[in-house]
Amino acid sequence: MSDMDVFAAMGIAGFGKKPKQRQLDPNRFEKNKRGDSGALASSSGAGNTEDNASSHADSSLPPRLKSDEAESDTDDVGPPLPPAGGKGQNAEEEPEFEASDDDSEDLQFPISHELILKDHTKVVSALAMDPSGARVVSGSHDYDCKLWDFGGMDWRCKPFKTWEPAGSYYIHDARFSNDGQQFLVISGTTQAKLYDRDGEELATYIKGDPYIRDMKNTAGHVAELTACAWHPKDPQTFITSSVDSTIRIWDVENKRKQKTVIVVKSKERGARTKVNACGYSPDGSLIGGACMDGALHMWQTKSNFVRPSMTIEGAHTKGSETGSLVFSVDGQTVLTRGGDDTVKLWDLRSFKKPLVVRSGLATLYPQTNAIFSPDNRYVVTGAGATTKGGRGHLLFMKKDTLETVKDLEVESTPVKVYWHSKINQILTGLSNGQLCVLYSPDMSVNGAKLPLNKGPPRKATIEDMSDAVAAPTIITPHALPMFRDSEVGRSTKRKREKERMDPRKSHRPELPVTGPGRGGRVGASATQHVVQNLVRDTTRDEDPREALLKLAATADENPVWTAAWRANQPKPVFAPVEGDEESEEKK
Repeated sequence: MSDMDVFAAMGIAGFGKKPKQRQLDPNRFEKNKRGDSGALASSSGAGNTEDNASSHADSSLPPRLKSDEAESDTDDVGPPLPPAGGKGQNAEEEPEFEASDDDSEDLQFPISHELILKDHTKVVSALAMDPSGARVVSGSHDYDCKLWDFGGMDWRCKPFKTWEPAGSYYIHDARFSNDGQQFLVISGTTQAKLYDRDGEELATYIKGDPYIRDMKNTAGHVAELTACAWHPKDPQTFITSSVDSTIRIWDVENKRKQKTVIVVKSKERGARTKVNACGYSPDGSLIGGACMDGALHMWQTKSNFVRPSMTIEGAHTKGSETGSLVFSVDGQTVLTRGGDDTVKLWDLRSFKKPLVVRSGLATLYPQTNAIFSPDNRYVVTGAGATTKGGRGHLLFMKKDTLETVKDLEVESTPVKVYWHSKINQILTGLSNGQLCVLYSPDMSVNGAKLPLNKGPPRKATIEDMSDAVAAPTIITPHALPMFRDSEVGRSTKRKREKERMDPRKSHRPELPVTGPGRGGRVGASATQHVVQNLVRDTTRDEDPREALLKLAATADENPVWTAAWRANQPKPVFAPVEGDEESEEKK
């Protein structure tokens, strides 16, 4: 008798069995593969083409891809294509495609696949990810902020929370703290808002008095906010920039007043300008600010902030809005994305003119930013579409020369770009309200791969449909068996009857006692004998005039209150009334 038969006889036939695991489709990432990510995508797409449609596919391919397909051999999945002339038995040993310089560059960027998160209705103007790469906060010109969780997402890819931080005001910026437990939201109002990672509001920081001229004497900003940044070392400190020509340093715990005010003075008339972007250096020793008048300022955090430590006038075109200001990892270079269609790289050791300038990058939105790659070798930024409704471009450029290494087409104009170093995925906010997550199944970790790892949704069965059609069961609170106090398996009818007889358990009001008494209670109430023995008060039945006249003689003999007037009080003299009484008698 085998072991399994013994287990079956004992009633534990399932003991020791391995639980059934859901098998994931190995090609689950293929549906999200980009078609323009290089020769690899074109070759795989050609391999999936059927024989009867191969001639049509060849006619629609570009000339370069046609030549690559003609030179390469075909050992893809599916029916083999007719061998080309001059190919022998060594055809199977040759690779699918020939790696060129462009393909080697593609391997450095996680852009082979994409996941589209669509829920906003207008341009995505703010974007941030927490340090672990699990959650994303996005803000848009549709006034909404949305929280996305890759681990909790299903195949529909929808946010788990949506709210309006400031009513009908655009969202300008959003930043996660270094510990990932809270994030800031900057809108078109004068007040920054702090939220926890679940989207619950923690604080709203104060706004200043707009009638005070000196900005140092106001407790908060007096004009709309533009950007924010967290201190890289101190999790309790952050800065905000505003149109009121100030950068303010805040303490997270103190929402009634900022810690320090940096007043930016312009050389233009009026000595004020709009501060469009701000940022901290990686070691927290410098604060940078880019202004509307084209100036770029740097302040030492240990100084009194009276004047900037370093300044470049005319860093960008006057009147253009600088979208971002980012420090490199080593803290020696600064990258700015200007509203004048340029990207400029600055060296803080010789802060006079830019190291490299890249122009001709169409800027359609003032929040368009530029970032460094995690390895600090490349610069990534977006370029707007040249025509209305056209496709935008995501540009990967070398840091030293700002020459384009890879030009990636996206569905619309990319505004915000975020490259997360831990999960190695690139998040892009587009002008049509979409969030495009670029990743590679081999190079990336978690993130956009998690929703696809869950597999397809379970198909509805007949039982599910019958439950849905059946009438719903109405369950009253505490009516389930788990809330009952009775013992299992015992009838409750007798128990209910017994409890009904108990006045305490049934909460029955006490009835008046009749007769001699019962249960230790006498028939009379506790105060009945007292009431019966009280002297009856007859003052209500007595004439008040007669009661006063009874005391008239006592008042004359022993006056208590009028004794002082006994000697000099005149005696009253009344008119005689005898005649009137006699006349009445005669009548």
